[in-house]
Amino acid sequence: MLLLGCIKEVSDYELVVSLPNGLTGFVPVTQISDTYSKMLSKQVAQGELLEDLNSLSDIYSPGTLVRCIVTSVEKSADGRRSIKLSIDPKKVNNGLNASALASGMLLSGFVSSVEDHGYIIDIGISGTHAFLPRQKAQNYIKAIKRGSDLKIGQNLNCVIVEVKNEGRVVRLSIDRSEVAASLATEQQNWTLSNLLPGLVVKARVQKVSPLGIKLSFLSSFTGIVDFMHMDPEKSTNYAPDQVVKACILSVNPTSKVVRFTLRPTFLHPGGPPNQLSSDRVGAVVEESTVKAFYKQFGAIFEFDDGTLAFARLKHLSKTRKSFKPAAFKAGCKHKCRIIDYSLMDEMYIVSLKYKIIEARFLQYQDIHTGDVVQGKVFAFKPMGMHVKVTDGIKGLVPSLHLGDVILKQPEKKYNIGDEVKCRVLECNPAGKKLILTLKKSLVQSKLPVLSSYEDAKPGLITHGFVVCAREFGCIVKFYNDVKGLVPKNELSSEPISCPDKVFHEGQVLKVMVLKCEPEQERLLLSFRLSSKPAPEDKKECTPKKQQEVKYQVGEMVDVKVLKKKDNGLEVSVLEDEGHVVAWVPTAHLSDFVVNCKLLWHCLQEGDVLPRMMCLSDKGERIILSRKSAVISAVQEEQVVRSFSEIQPGMLLTGYVRNVMPFGVFVEFPFGVTGLAPKVSMSDKFVTDTKDHFVVGQTVIAKVMSTDEEKQRVLLNLKVSECSSGDSAAESFALLNQYFKELKEIRNLLRRREESSMAQALCELVPGKQLQLVVQDVKDDGSALFSGSCVTGLTVTATRYHLGDKSIVPGEKTKAVVLHVDTLTSKVYVSLREELLKKRAKQSLSSFLSSGSQRTPSTLPSCST
Repeated sequence: MLLLGCIKEVSDYELVVSLPNGLTGFVPVTQISDTYSKMLSKQVAQGELLEDLNSLSDIYSPGTLVRCIVTSVEKSADGRRSIKLSIDPKKVNNGLNASALASGMLLSGFVSSVEDHGYIIDIGISGTHAFLPRQKAQNYIKAIKRGSDLKIGQNLNCVIVEVKNEGRVVRLSIDRSEVAASLATEQQNWTLSNLLPGLVVKARVQKVSPLGIKLSFLSSFTGIVDFMHMDPEKSTNYAPDQVVKACILSVNPTSKVVRFTLRPTFLHPGGPPNQLSSDRVGAVVEESTVKAFYKQFGAIFEFDDGTLAFARLKHLSKTRKSFKPAAFKAGCKHKCRIIDYSLMDEMYIVSLKYKIIEARFLQYQDIHTGDVVQGKVFAFKPMGMHVKVTDGIKGLVPSLHLGDVILKQPEKKYNIGDEVKCRVLECNPAGKKLILTLKKSLVQSKLPVLSSYEDAKPGLITHGFVVCAREFGCIVKFYNDVKGLVPKNELSSEPISCPDKVFHEGQVLKVMVLKCEPEQERLLLSFRLSSKPAPEDKKECTPKKQQEVKYQVGEMVDVKVLKKKDNGLEVSVLEDEGHVVAWVPTAHLSDFVVNCKLLWHCLQEGDVLPRMMCLSDKGERIILSRKSAVISAVQEEQVVRSFSEIQPGMLLTGYVRNVMPFGVFVEFPFGVTGLAPKVSMSDKFVTDTKDHFVVGQTVIAKVMSTDEEKQRVLLNLKVSECSSGDSAAESFALLNQYFKELKEIRNLLRRREESSMAQALCELVPGKQLQLVVQDVKDDGSALFSGSCVTGLTVTATRYHLGDKSIVPGEKTKAVVLHVDTLTSKVYVSLREELLKKRAKQSLSSFLSSGSQRTPSTLPSCST
């Protein structure tokens, strides 16, 4: 397929080309022309630069129109399609031959040689020698202001001035006035097999419809103008039999479909289309007016300054189901964000999707060195792991940066589609290059980011990673390829004879800047942070009351227990060397109320708790949470950050703040609160609210309504209303998480090496079979048991769980463990035959030891 395109970006290895209808294609450096490719091969073979070989940026610039042919449509690893193009005249002009050439024809050519009196032009037609006299190029050279001469590999719009010897010799002109005045005529004998995009013809309107116009041209051919390429000033004034000038946009030789544009800037060959500024990409337009809506394609909008924009159908709403056509009548106003621009359509491309409007990053220019970003794993390569930050932004995590230690088989730790939190090591928007790190020490570092030699002030303390350890010391690297030397005498306060035995490649360490020479890019560093005190050192050792240490809500930290108090734990943040004190309320140790009390009971001073999330950094202290559901909601952006973001129907994860006789107050991350009235608390009739909820309990709440004036939110906590759809999967995930935490608690108790009773509790897991002796049968039908494996514990079975058995004191029996209450040292068992038989087939204890458990991302509202 042949297309007219406009160069959008130029890099060392490819041209990015804007195509009609908002598409984008790519021309590799090897698809320019035969002559250019041969010179490239020669340069590679010789290993030195050729004087006559110009870079793509020397001979091409954004805004230049080019004729292209589609060579392939490739599918990338993330499922997106990439259009590969060629502008090689041998491929573009393939339908032409020497005998078909005629005076007045307009076609593409490339400079293949510079001669004394002119230029040899490659027009890709075998047996034809094309020559451009120097006087026919002077006006063009002056106009484009690219030096005193044309360059080899330069693309040209050429008009055939003279044809000799049956097309074996042609004389060309690139004079701008001659090119602009050229028209394709019947006398030039164009056919559908050799018709070229970029030709301007006189055409007659055959039919007018809301989606476009059907034209007839060159006496016997027909073509189509779609709605995006009608003249915006005349779009409602076209009529049958009207004669118009039209420019060919594309030719499909297979289907014989020819598409045109009636936009004025394309009706004079050689002239560039109106330039749209890439600076506006990413901008949010508060009010854009619907100019026209096309139900199968999308909508055209107009900005206040008259600029046009197009939104594809999928970008008009969150999902197809939520799409409302009535909201896109002409004159309706919408908030949108510019996500791209099409030079060929002379329009910006916009999106009305909320998640795109609110997105932190939209293009590489939005990302800065040191930013922490969320991404998805989408491919593994020998050099590292590819991560997709957004649909249009992809980054590489080099093998060295896949973890704090080098991973030989990263695919065992990460899976395709996994969400990962990375930090930007380097970002080059021009080359669309993004280098990331997954090293936890760098991602979670609170120290300054060192990304330039100018920022390396003596005394600065920051994190860096070792790239080389030798007998002279260590080379340490930072962000943006900034690196420095830690000499041998600065590696430690103690002498180190063999640094390569102590330090390894990729190791993250704190370093202090001793000296920097930005002009020479020299940096002298030290691992001895206390040997040369600097102002930063003193700040680092001051407690929070004297030094402001700010944590963002959602930030993850590891902590150590300092003190146990009645209502929670006082902890220190390990990332800040233990100098920052925080608070973990007992209710925030788990999503499960019973596990909160159990964890508080088991934990001791000095224990380390990983992956705690900052819930609040207001007032006197930092509040942390270990609730998996709340953490997942924040990390997956299923939260609201302010009252203005709340919409009725939302399902939000939060925790009970207060239980009142008239209802329950629920707080969500970032401080938004709401009220669930008594009638909306449960599917059952509620007599006493305290029978259903406790303070700190994790819940899923559905937003019923909001009152902006009073800043009130009404919630629903009914399980029937708050399920995301698959209640069985939610329940299983919850059960999975509950057992996972119980296993963690048992392991904690085992390590304590406490009493034999505590050790016995650790060994008792649901599903385990026991040999017991009946100790007593009570009046209510329940029974008490004893046995060597349950010494000191209270073992009981309810009347139901005795089944049909009639037991008496002293009798021996088999029982299966149903539940273990560690706090009260009670064990609940069952003697029912169906449970004993089922246990023989499948043990819950094997389920508990399974490695496939996952943290649930959602919780039914009354689950805990």
